[in-house]
Amino acid sequence: MTRTITPRLRTLVLLLLAVTGALFAGAAPASAHAALTGSDPAQGVVVDRAPTQISLTFSEQVAMGDNSLRVLDPKGKPVQSGKPANVSGTTYAVRLHAGLADGTYTVAYQVVSADSHPVAGAYTFSIGAPSRTVVSDTGAGAGGGAVGWLYAVGRYLSYAGFIVLAGGAAFVLACWRQGAGVRPLQRLVVGGWLTLTAATLGLLLLRGSYTSSGRLGDVFDLDLLGQVLQTKTGAALVSRLLLLAAAALFVAVLFGAYARREEEEGADEDAAAERRDLGFGLAIGGIVVAAGLAASWAMAEHASTGLQPGIAMPVDIVHLLAVACWFGGLTALLVALYRAPADTPLGTDAVRRFSRLAFGSVLALVATGVYQSWRQLGSWSAFTDTRYGQLLLVKLGLVAVMVGLAWISRRWTGRLAEPVTVAGPEEETAQVPTAATVPTGAATAEAGGAGQTGTGEAAVAVTEPSGTEAGEARPTAEDEAPADPADPGRAAQLARQRVAVEAARRKRLRDADPSRAGLRRSVLAEAGVAIVLLAVTTALTQTEPGRTEQEARAATAPAASSPADTSGALTLDMPFDTGGKNGKGLVRIDLDPARVGANEMHLYVQRPDGRPYDIPEVKVALTLKAKKIGPLPVAPEHVTTGHWAASGVQLPMAGDWEVAVTVRTSDIDQVTVSKNAQIG
Repeated sequence: MTRTITPRLRTLVLLLLAVTGALFAGAAPASAHAALTGSDPAQGVVVDRAPTQISLTFSEQVAMGDNSLRVLDPKGKPVQSGKPANVSGTTYAVRLHAGLADGTYTVAYQVVSADSHPVAGAYTFSIGAPSRTVVSDTGAGAGGGAVGWLYAVGRYLSYAGFIVLAGGAAFVLACWRQGAGVRPLQRLVVGGWLTLTAATLGLLLLRGSYTSSGRLGDVFDLDLLGQVLQTKTGAALVSRLLLLAAAALFVAVLFGAYARREEEEGADEDAAAERRDLGFGLAIGGIVVAAGLAASWAMAEHASTGLQPGIAMPVDIVHLLAVACWFGGLTALLVALYRAPADTPLGTDAVRRFSRLAFGSVLALVATGVYQSWRQLGSWSAFTDTRYGQLLLVKLGLVAVMVGLAWISRRWTGRLAEPVTVAGPEEETAQVPTAATVPTGAATAEAGGAGQTGTGEAAVAVTEPSGTEAGEARPTAEDEAPADPADPGRAAQLARQRVAVEAARRKRLRDADPSRAGLRRSVLAEAGVAIVLLAVTTALTQTEPGRTEQEARAATAPAASSPADTSGALTLDMPFDTGGKNGKGLVRIDLDPARVGANEMHLYVQRPDGRPYDIPEVKVALTLKAKKIGPLPVAPEHVTTGHWAASGVQLPMAGDWEVAVTVRTSDIDQVTVSKNAQIG
């Protein structure tokens, strides 16, 4: 049975890992959990005289380094003086050199939000009159690139390792104590510990580069590592490593002394009491260690900042523990169903105990999840208007699928046959299903037949199926013959063969229950959905909460105006011809809402036949000639084939703006086309 299932299981796991990779690839490389809500001077404005300092206001407290806030002149030279400082609340400022010349200046910031995620961005303002600027790359590489991807993978593996470690241990202690001596379960839990430890060390090394330069070469920079150790996130990671040392001791006792005591048979009452005391101590110690590990996330991420952190952190700990009990216990159950040896079968009581544990975990997840959703979203509209809300909807859908599969598993659990003991060769015993569930090909003894007991109750007698499964050993006449006492090697070989044949027979009889096979399939499906669900959850922890995103939008939105002053979305079509091969096409610009303040810009490039056209470079400049403002450069980011976009495009005042688009179709073929747009 195992040989036919294992390839399918391997294929499913590989497929789910590919889906997980796709989810990571589709996520934004740097998801900010703090948002810029204000600045002085404001974005895009033209001031009469040079300011003495630049101040930025964020939606929450942020951590700043020496170069977190830079101001660059039109030639790209820094003009800030000293280090940035917190002037009040969530407002941070840096002083500027005296006597700054007229022109357009770029403000670039790169900070770390209170929930440990890097935030980077840039904007421009002008002194006297706008001018051209050579600043195109502000160096905001935090949270992206290869380091960002590795950090995301490390976060996923750390969650997965914690779930397997804590949930697997909980399954052994609360559901199946005999599992402490089962080698596949031991490997599973130890593998969870190793994964969590390796991922935590990796995150600690990556952290400095992740929040600063984003370069792989800085991963082993000891100065950056020293700075990380002084932060809240660094302290949380170090605390996690210390707790993992305690977890290693817990695992050693669980699979050492506790497993040996569980394997003892016929022990006296004192030994049984000692076993119970050891199990109770392990349960208490395991809860403390698991809660501490969960707290290492709660104290440094979403729960530690924002609304009601004193309530949110304990709720987050309970949420993580419930996830571990459900997902990790499910993984342990799957391993036990597929890999438990025939002489240590997974009993029906153990499956039912896990069913109750999973049900309690789901109730805890619902209660804590409702609170977390309210805290992070704040409104119903955030479900659809923010990326966090959209990911949360996907997560809720996957949870619903898992609950449905769990309900199916509970039905299979209710149909499981109670195992009975039958006599095997040489008076050995095997666990098999009752006659009601054994498929055709296995015979049952009739009452009064040869298998009747002395009390008149019918015993269950099971015969071998007509054939053997592929690859299964079948006893031969040579195996059945008595071993030659003069050849101890041959005797040992025959003994091993008999043990292997008997183990295969017992496993085949144990797996004859169709309800057990149905439970295996439903649990395997649950585990597959859990892998994808964990990937979505990891992406959620790296996404700006919906409440923060909506508050930032409200803070940066321009003041309300009358309908007469408000324009709708604007579309500009500009044909171009660079003169080279494939040099003809059409540029379409959508500007929304086409009014003073922040605007969303989408730029589409098409071939003459209307097909999307990817070109090497496209740039946009905005000029209000009547007021001598501009050109204000816009650097749209490539979204997909023939599509570029830029958010937060600032238009400081109303008027007839010239929108100039520079299109380059090859190394030497380039043209600039323009069109005027009325901004209300």
